[in-house]
Amino acid sequence: MDPGPTGLNSQTCSISPVWASLCSSPCREVRRTVQDAPEETGDYSELGELPPRSPLEPVCEDGPVGPAPEERKRTSRELRELWQKAILQQILLLRMEKENQKLQASENDLLNKRLKLDYEEITPCLKEVTTVWEKMLSTPGRSKIKFDMEKMHSAVGQGVPRHHRGEIWKFLAEQYRLRHPFPSKQQPKDTPYKELLKRLTSQQHAILIDLGRTFPTHPYFSAQLGAGQLSLYNILKAYSLLDQEVGYCQGLSFVAGILLLHMGEEEAFHMLKFLMFEMGLRKQYRPDMIILQIQMYQLSRLLHDYHKDLYNHLEEHEIGPSLYAAPWFLTVFASQFPLGFVARVFDMIFLQGSEVMFKVALSLLGSHKPLILQHENLETIVEFIKNTLPNLGLVQMDKTISQVFEMDISKQLQAYEVEYHVLQEELIDSSPLSDNQRMDKLEKTNSSLRKQNLDLLEQLQVANNRIQSLEATVEKLLASESRLQQAALALELERAALLQVVEGFRKQTTAEPSGPEPDHAQPGPTGD
Repeated sequence: MDPGPTGLNSQTCSISPVWASLCSSPCREVRRTVQDAPEETGDYSELGELPPRSPLEPVCEDGPVGPAPEERKRTSRELRELWQKAILQQILLLRMEKENQKLQASENDLLNKRLKLDYEEITPCLKEVTTVWEKMLSTPGRSKIKFDMEKMHSAVGQGVPRHHRGEIWKFLAEQYRLRHPFPSKQQPKDTPYKELLKRLTSQQHAILIDLGRTFPTHPYFSAQLGAGQLSLYNILKAYSLLDQEVGYCQGLSFVAGILLLHMGEEEAFHMLKFLMFEMGLRKQYRPDMIILQIQMYQLSRLLHDYHKDLYNHLEEHEIGPSLYAAPWFLTVFASQFPLGFVARVFDMIFLQGSEVMFKVALSLLGSHKPLILQHENLETIVEFIKNTLPNLGLVQMDKTISQVFEMDISKQLQAYEVEYHVLQEELIDSSPLSDNQRMDKLEKTNSSLRKQNLDLLEQLQVANNRIQSLEATVEKLLASESRLQQAALALELERAALLQVVEGFRKQTTAEPSGPEPDHAQPGPTGD
């Protein structure tokens, strides 16, 4: 067999045990340090062979001439230094790997954020308006400060920056809580979100079915059991466990989905809880759906008041609001309208409350009245309202949003709700029903009225709290006014006294006679 590069037989070569143990280390720095060690100097020409270039290369136990020279063993100090360097290099590699993982996670977050906000704005937000929002958001202790409502109305009307929208919704929720304290008796259980995720829900099947139907064309939700669908499932599961009465209802997935597009998963859950309990959206999702029926009646009456010709046209073809407006209310317009438009509707809901849905529906129907009146049968009218109306362009959508800010229908909504209950009572009294049927209806009506009474008591309690708060504020202002008046009176007295002193000084200066001027020309005394 031919000798190796060093002129030695490779079959008879072996590696020193010390260096073999070093070579087994996962750190490449040890190998590199050892391989780069300086070559040993010496004249071996007489032996006809060269020493190994590195201690890591094979060393022959017996060469053709004689035994190879023994390699120099490293001291324990040198080996310790090598191991220290290896450990430091390994720590550095682990740190770099962690930083790479953080960078990858950050890149994934940015990608998800771009995917979430992949929609076209209805009302572009100018730089000046964005600056106003950023100033309000960065105010120290903002959760305890009541901002001017006119300023907030103006800012929302001029637009909300898409990349700040989630934070602005949280800010508007804080402002709503400061002005409308929620009764503690009606607060849901304050169960931590992560604790809810550990539990099982009986609504799991219904939630899983609706995941694929929620924004199926949006890139964040389109992937089956992707990041978007998993986060949406977690939110809906947690809410179904928190609110046992409502559980899960079709339409909730769209509301939670809109929130999830603009904020993190847990933040979206807390905002959903705020909308449902404090803004009152949960009433329309109750199993009896009585509130939804009342809402449809209220919308019909508003349509009669504001657009009577359109109301008559729809009544002529027996088209009630429940045929087209029920999905609008249950999904807050998210199932059929462009995301940019829906985001603007949510902007206004966080600012003004759930009555915004009535304003939007009324404005949409009124602004498209000429086109609706052109259709002459039930199928084409419903088809137009459901499918054509939501896609009529950004300009028309922006016009609708502008009209909503100018409307005030709160008193009419209250009157129509009372009117609905009166009509229901009259229907019960006039219908020829058996005693059992009458009892059942009376019980349902009684239950509905009890719930309505509880709602009114909540509103009354909130109003009383507000009155007490205002009275306390008035008392503080009156006390402050009294103190200011006393301070002003004291200042007036002090001013009068000072004026008297000044006047006295003036009289003294005028009354004093002017003496002879000193003779500066006379020489002073001279000494002898």
